[in-house]
Amino acid sequence: MKNLDTSQRLRETTRLLIRNLGFLDRSEAVCCGITLTQCHTIVETGRRKQISVNELSELLNLDKSTVSRTVEQLVNNDILVRQPDLSDRRYVVLQLTQKGEVLFGTIEQRMAVYFTEIIEEIPKEKREQVIESLQLFSEAIHKKRCC
Repeated sequence: MKNLDTSQRLRETTRLLIRNLGFLDRSEAVCCGITLTQCHTIVETGRRKQISVNELSELLNLDKSTVSRTVEQLVNNDILVRQPDLSDRRYVVLQLTQKGEVLFGTIEQRMAVYFTEIIEEIPKEKREQVIESLQLFSEAIHKKRCC
């Protein structure tokens, strides 16, 4: 990979990163008996305490109909509940049920352990550099995608 120019090296590194992260997502989600989209929906809802389908669709970069189907499955499985917004009754927000909160906690705990193990594989003096680089990379992708 050393013979490639900077943009080619970035592309190849990103390709491998996505492949490795895809494996992570699949293996972790399967452990909890849910799909990847369901997993991401639970995590985003749990972190925000309440969220709309539109907000979820934007966050997950998924079509609203896909998110709606996912939400419906999670509602039917007693993981999510739809609630009218207290400030605008026409607006519906999603919240985790007690069962959903437990699942959210399990997902967060597993991810915390996994990423602790990953960061420990990186030399201590490089850890902050890796995190900062990933933040810059993520921001650059977001800017290119949305603007």
